[in-house]
Parts: sequence; structure tokens; C-alpha cells
Amino acid sequence: MKVVRLRMALVLSIIIALLAMVGCSSSNTAPNTSPGSSPANSPNGGTGGTGGGTQTNQATPTPTPAPAMTTVRFSEVIRSIFYAPLYIAIEKGFLKDEGINVDLVTSQGSDKGAAALLAGTADISLIGPETTIFIANQAGSKKVKVFYQLTMKDGSFLLSRSKNDSFKWSDLNGKNIVGWRPGSAPNMVLNAVLKKEKVTNANVITNLAAPAMVGAFESGKGDYIQLYEPLASMLETQGKAYFVASMGEQFGNYPETSFVATSDYIKANPQIIQNWTNALIKATKWLQDSSLDDSAKALAPYFTGTDLNLIKKSIERYNKQGTWSLNPIMDQAQFDILQNVLVENGVLKADQKVKMDDVLDMSFVQKAAK
Repeated sequence: MKVVRLRMALVLSIIIALLAMVGCSSSNTAPNTSPGSSPANSPNGGTGGTGGGTQTNQATPTPTPAPAMTTVRFSEVIRSIFYAPLYIAIEKGFLKDEGINVDLVTSQGSDKGAAALLAGTADISLIGPETTIFIANQAGSKKVKVFYQLTMKDGSFLLSRSKNDSFKWSDLNGKNIVGWRPGSAPNMVLNAVLKKEKVTNANVITNLAAPAMVGAFESGKGDYIQLYEPLASMLETQGKAYFVASMGEQFGNYPETSFVATSDYIKANPQIIQNWTNALIKATKWLQDSSLDDSAKALAPYFTGTDLNLIKKSIERYNKQGTWSLNPIMDQAQFDILQNVLVENGVLKADQKVKMDDVLDMSFVQKAAK
């Protein structure tokens, strides 16, 4: 447990160090998007022009003015179909309809996404909500708050190198699992499930960066691997791994990934936060109401080279476990689950628990629901 706390202290030190490097003032320069990390935002369709015909004395209707556009510098934790409503909100124009252009980067970690917020190089981040609790405990000058709970379950899946049609959790004893960094949401959920299932002798490999996990597994590292979609389905289709369990279904309700901004940004830009919230709820409804074919086609530009059938399979899996809600609120029960998991994993002391209002602002979701 001391090792885990030291690792979490190191993560927080990185965040503070990055903040010190850029200073406390926000930068007006948007971060560069890594090559291939996202497609260009799709343009909204224009309105039709005036048709020909006989002139009349009727006044020409005044067109509705387009909303003033604001660019939001946005950082996602990783690229995954787990966050499908986000990509739908961009691709189908729901965010543009709300006056928002998205400058999207992929941070490859909640710690890096939080650091971007604190450093002023991102306005909104999609990260694990536990990060807001860690930052609150540092008693620094900047705070971050969750304003939208995007995912209601863990989105990772456990796959085996060998086919196992009668998988039991005890099968993991003595085995190596390619997993996520200590203190990350998928790592803590896995640890909680292993404890619940009384698996005491599994070795979870936690020193691999997220982009390196699949390659390491393909090279022979580990007996099992914990992955998000569409990578889980990709390995299955290639015959390199076999599905054994959904971590989301096994653990149950868990507030894994949230839209987060600094308290200062929320206070200064409440309309942007409200518009973002409105767009994401519309995108979630569109996803729930649309066919798998239409949904997969809309997501395809964000997963270049991924077969449409894999995207459809990924959407099905996440829909089945109730990942996305039209009421994206983290309530007190979910918040208690989150903090209890943090304490159980040794990354938060019991006396470091915070009040929900200190790190959550659900007023924008509540207003959108009215």
C-alpha cells in the first residue's frame, strides 16, 4: 500500500510540476492534436437557397442567426468507443449547434488530462473523477469539478490468451494480467473485483503505458489483458485473445469517466458548460435511438482503420451493460462507491474523503433535464 501511495504522490507531483512550468495564467494557444488522433469536425449542413419563381410582395423571412462560435480546448483520457456520445456530439453537429467548436487532443491518462486543466492548456477534460478528489486534497489554488458523468460502469473487458469456455475468477490465480497504471479507474475496479472474488495470487502488470499494452500482449506478455473497446473486439477478431468477462457487469455501477473543468472556468463560462451538457445529452439520445449501422458510420472517422462490424460490436457491448445515461448525474451513492474504492485501493486515506459538493457541480445536468 505504501508503494501505491508513493506512486499516487508521484502522479500528483507531476501535475503540480506541470502547473509550475506554465505558470498560473491560462494559455490562449490550443494544444496540438497528435497525428490521426481525431478527424476534422464535420461541417453543419447549410440551409437551402432561395428558389426561383414569380416575385411576390411578401417580405423575405429573416434567417435565424447562427450561434456565435467558441472554441473549447478539450482533452480526452484515451480514444475509445466507451466515450461514443462525445464523438457523436462532434460528428452529428450537436456541439456546433450549441455554438462550440472542439479542439480535441488525447492525453493518454487522467493525470495528464488533469495537468492540462491546471496548466490552462485545456478548458474541459474527460478523465476519471477520482482525479478531482486527489487535487482537492492538495489544497492548491486551483480546484477541478465534475459537471457531467458520462459513463456509469467500468468500460474494460478481460480477455484470455487461451480459449476458456468455463472461465472462473479463480483461474486468475498464478496468472499475469496486462493491466492499467496504479490508481487508474480500470486498475482499481480490477483490484476490487479480484478482492471480491478472493483472487489472491494474480500478478497485475501496471508499468505499461496505455498505447503499449496491446503490443506487449501480442509479443507474449501476460496470460490475460484488460482492454477497452474497440481494442478488445479487435484482438478477438484476430484470434489473439478470447473474451472472458465484462468488468463493468462484474463490478456494477461505478462513475468511471466524467467531464471536468476547473472551478474558475466553470464560474467564468457557465453558458459554455451548459451548452456542452445540452449537446452531450442530445448525442446520447441520438445514439440510443439510432441503428447500429448509423451509429457505427458516425463513429468510424474517429477509429480510422477499424472495421464497422467491430464498432457495432463495441456499441452493443456498452449498450448491454448500461454505460450511457440520459440522466448523467453522479449522485451521493455513486460518489460514496467511488471514494470507498479509492480507500480500498490505498490511494486515498479514510480521513481524506471529501464532500461531494467540493468536487461536483451537477446543476448543469439538472437544468438540461428540465
